[in-house]
Amino acid sequence: MIRTVLVAGVLGLGLTAVLAQSDPIAERRNTMKAVGGATRDGAAMAKGEVAFDASKAQAVFKVYSDAAKKMPGLFPDSSKTGGETTASPKIWEDRAGFKAAFVKFEADASAGASVTDLAGFRTAFGNATKNCGGCHETYRVKK
Repeated sequence: MIRTVLVAGVLGLGLTAVLAQSDPIAERRNTMKAVGGATRDGAAMAKGEVAFDASKAQAVFKVYSDAAKKMPGLFPDSSKTGGETTASPKIWEDRAGFKAAFVKFEADASAGASVTDLAGFRTAFGNATKNCGGCHETYRVKK
């Protein structure tokens, strides 16, 4: 009985992974929604709207780091259009620049992961979020 439940669970996880890979536009949209949520949380801390919490700050940078690692692989040629994507053709024209933007984002997120106070958080958060704006300006079609 336990073996059957485990096998069903593993098969379910495998199917979920396959479905996610089969729709990279939805996967990158979900990833960016997570980044947006982390950014809202981080902005509230940076502005002093909520108290600084080192564990929450680390969680923000973890979301950023995970997204930076994942996003470059979510732009196969088959995902240039469809799915209400706002991905600019420049992504495929300038793959090296696009990947470099995520390498920088990951480096800034990693640097922020060890902040222990509000001042350090504000600096690291500002550095990381500058990457967002730069990437969106270059690699995203404005609606």
